[in-house]
Amino acid sequence: MEEKTNVMRFLDQKKIKYKSYCYAHTDAVNGLDVAHVLKQNPEQVFKTLVTMGKTKKYYVFVIPVSNELDLKKAAAAVNEKSIEMIKSRDLLPITGYVHGGCSPILMKKSLLTIIHESAANWDTIIFSAGKIGYQIEMDLAELKKVIDFKLDDVI
Repeated sequence: MEEKTNVMRFLDQKKIKYKSYCYAHTDAVNGLDVAHVLKQNPEQVFKTLVTMGKTKKYYVFVIPVSNELDLKKAAAAVNEKSIEMIKSRDLLPITGYVHGGCSPILMKKSLLTIIHESAANWDTIIFSAGKIGYQIEMDLAELKKVIDFKLDDVI
């Protein structure tokens, strides 16, 4: 039986439906690799990015692994003049996660989360389960039960 991440245990506790995937993280260096290893459409596999606005507030963006975050659109989505990606070394103290294993669920602090609007085109989306080598798949209605987010065009 595969190991469960804290995110999976949290979802189990809340009786939230999800499907989990486990892969050898040596096979996957980036999100596109993850989609390939899981034999999933890269448009349905999402990555979690953490940014900081000019006001020093942090924001989370969840976008398809095949795309890059458009910093201008992202800033507009959260009413900031500008935003920038945080440094990898800052990820753990801010979110509790390491680079490559960052999930929008169970972050240290509740941060404003924007999911790219294309997520609504899928019955489910796949994203990190909070540990490198683990992904979960769930629908947006189930995800809405555990994190607050809005959909926007940020790519």
